[in-house]
Amino acid sequence: MKIAAREEGVDPNVSVKKVVLAYSGGLDTSIIIPWIKQNYGWAEIVGYCGDVGQGEDLEVVRRKALATGASECVVEDLRESFVRDYCFEALKAGAVYEDSYLLGTSLARPILALGQVRAALACGADALAHGATGKGNDQVRFEATYATFAPHLKVIAPWREWNIRSREDALAYAAAHHVPVDQTPKDIFSRDGNLWHLSHEGGNLEDVWDAPRAEMFKLTVQPQDGPDGAEEIEIAFEQGVPVAIEGQKMGPVALLETLNAAGARHGVGRVDLVENRLVGIKSRGVYETPGGTILYAAHRELERLVLDRATMHFKQQVALRYAELVYDGLWFSPLREALARFVDSTQRNVTGDVRVRLFKGHATPVGRRSPRSLYRQDLATFGEGMSYDHKDAEGFIRLFSLPERVRALTHGVDLPEGVSVPVSSRE
Repeated sequence: MKIAAREEGVDPNVSVKKVVLAYSGGLDTSIIIPWIKQNYGWAEIVGYCGDVGQGEDLEVVRRKALATGASECVVEDLRESFVRDYCFEALKAGAVYEDSYLLGTSLARPILALGQVRAALACGADALAHGATGKGNDQVRFEATYATFAPHLKVIAPWREWNIRSREDALAYAAAHHVPVDQTPKDIFSRDGNLWHLSHEGGNLEDVWDAPRAEMFKLTVQPQDGPDGAEEIEIAFEQGVPVAIEGQKMGPVALLETLNAAGARHGVGRVDLVENRLVGIKSRGVYETPGGTILYAAHRELERLVLDRATMHFKQQVALRYAELVYDGLWFSPLREALARFVDSTQRNVTGDVRVRLFKGHATPVGRRSPRSLYRQDLATFGEGMSYDHKDAEGFIRLFSLPERVRALTHGVDLPEGVSVPVSSRE
């Protein structure tokens, strides 16, 4: 569906008749429905719930939206596209934010926001709403997508408007308006889950000296409680995309679910990170990304086998910028799309198999092979039958170090001990 954006120009004071809300059924979006009705002239509200593998019964979520005041709730299965077109694209890029975060929430927001825009245009809505806070990154991720595809629609962001300031306030509002929610004062964590990961924020994590509590984790076992025996799993890639496990071809969703289960039982994929949010605040998040962690380890190892040095090193620089763009909500930006084309060009030869060993929280590549491998045993070996002539290194080193030699001969160089190398026009 091609979306033709119209010019902005809606009067911000114009009355709102129909709002499409990004609805998850969680605490924030549950109380937003009655709040919008009370504060926006009892506008009609349509919930939009995209299934990106959050593991909930979305029929229950749909009924909850209707029970709390929505006129309709659109539920859309986005799992295949989410894994194939977003998660695996980031995997090919090697995108990791601040050395640790595999971008689970960041990758889900653009596809959810795009689906929400489609729903709004289809039902003739004049506003879009989301439950992201004014302190976080998600507000930018949603609204950057809105701006890209529907700049004419009004945006309602209750966390920037209402006087609710905490999870406790939100729970009190829900109780006062008879809105059923799952959070309690004892389990106050803010969570976001999908097929790629599960994140945890809030609660005792706001004290950065306090360790995550074992009962907080929902996907992975404690690494020390994992099996005492290691498990090895073989993953096949075609042009950078994982396509099979143990020789069995799988679609994106089934493959990721299989790796999630394997990683989870070994405690793989836990990250405790104090990160820099786009809005300038440092925040702490704990992430569980079992399958993604395995895939990143395997994909990185295969690239080491097939990419030349210059391409691999430059791609590492691209990966950093790519991750920042995704984190900042700029998935649909021209730069991210241009970098994706570069990434695709580097993945032509990233075909082969990697064997990964899972044990006590670790995913360690222990075997790799590829028909496009640049590794040659006859060059790398220290044994007999070498095709490498050691004498060739002398001329290479002499030319490689020529600028340093010229600089020393021309200007002189002070040694660390303070002894000066004399200037000379001859060696």
